[in-house]
Amino acid sequence: MPTIDFGPSTIGSLREVQLQRMRRTLHHAYANSPHYRRGFDAAGLRPDDLKSLADLARFPFTTKADLRANYPFGMFAVPMDQVVRIHASSGTTGQPTVVGYTADDIAMWSNNVARCIHAAGGRPGMKVHVAYGYGLFTGGLGAHYGAEALGCAVIPMSGGQTEKQVQLITDFKPEVIMITPSYMLALLDEFRRQGKDPRASSLRYGIFGAEPWTAEMRREIEQAFAIDATDIYGLSEVIGPGVAQEFVTDKGGCTIWEDHFYPEVIDPETGEVLPEGSEGELVFTSLTKQALPIIRYRTRDLTRLMPGLELPMRRMAKITGRSDDMMIIRGVNVFPTQIEEQILKCAGLAPHFMIEISRPGRMDEVCIQVERRDGIDADQSVAEGRRLGAFVKDIIGISARIDVMPPATVARSVGKAQRVRDLRPVAA
Repeated sequence: MPTIDFGPSTIGSLREVQLQRMRRTLHHAYANSPHYRRGFDAAGLRPDDLKSLADLARFPFTTKADLRANYPFGMFAVPMDQVVRIHASSGTTGQPTVVGYTADDIAMWSNNVARCIHAAGGRPGMKVHVAYGYGLFTGGLGAHYGAEALGCAVIPMSGGQTEKQVQLITDFKPEVIMITPSYMLALLDEFRRQGKDPRASSLRYGIFGAEPWTAEMRREIEQAFAIDATDIYGLSEVIGPGVAQEFVTDKGGCTIWEDHFYPEVIDPETGEVLPEGSEGELVFTSLTKQALPIIRYRTRDLTRLMPGLELPMRRMAKITGRSDDMMIIRGVNVFPTQIEEQILKCAGLAPHFMIEISRPGRMDEVCIQVERRDGIDADQSVAEGRRLGAFVKDIIGISARIDVMPPATVARSVGKAQRVRDLRPVAA
């Protein structure tokens, strides 16, 4: 029966492991990656300049633009004959970001995802229904290999075929599902369409990632399916899913596997490292990756670091948004998760929505298209739309037109939810 190693048991031993591995990573990157060698040289730094963990702040950042500029394999730090897997980002603009893995990288990744599943409540011998997309996206295969490493039976469903997803959950009776929260809501709609009680399913634990989600959405999913829902965090440039995970016993933020991924939080404008507990942009340095070591990678995710609960490793608060998907509307910074939070306060509205931003004249205009729930009539829809508009105005600080749509009319996503349609003219 596989056993799970959760790493160093004390803060002191954890910091020793981090410093040793960080030094090794900097030397490996400098010796084998021309990109990092140029960056270190330009900053007047050498790997041996890292005397303490705090010295990492002197080293240059890595951004998604760096990976795109080195497309496809220019960031790799091992010969291609040592690369056993290649993934690429699911981004819709610009060059994709390409990541590579050695056999040791795959083993490390799998063991970290196994940690995640165990922390979420999964145990060897359980069945895991994987509804993340397979292929170049890291979600499906990352979850798959992690579940196998834990000793689970994997149902590699991938995304899409919603009707069949419900059928297989009903017939195969998995205890664990790994899926995006927005697609879980689509499955909920399908359960109800088929006249099946989602609370009667075999599912006990849900592991949700790939997009931000709110506490209100967690409550809806848990109540609808009678499951424990936890958050998993990762991104392909760092490894894929499995960088951090909530423990089902507290659900108090994702524990970062700090023996493999060293976190910092910075001011997104200045790049300055912020004091512990301050909210800012999350930055990661890999400590054990071979094919693509990543040093001070700017994730653009906004969060804060918190002390550990289950382990000496720190936790990250729930992502409040991204510094690069933030909408600026008439001078107000707005994130899609803020809109979602207000929608979920309205009992007659479903959490399927699209934010459309336009500029027909001199001012930005916002339209929120949101579905009403089944059983809500026209008069109730109007009232709920007014209620949502008031919440958005009073709490977020913007005025928006609310279009309450019939059920099943807002486009569903089987992967990361696309919440914003920006129709404003691009500045010349």
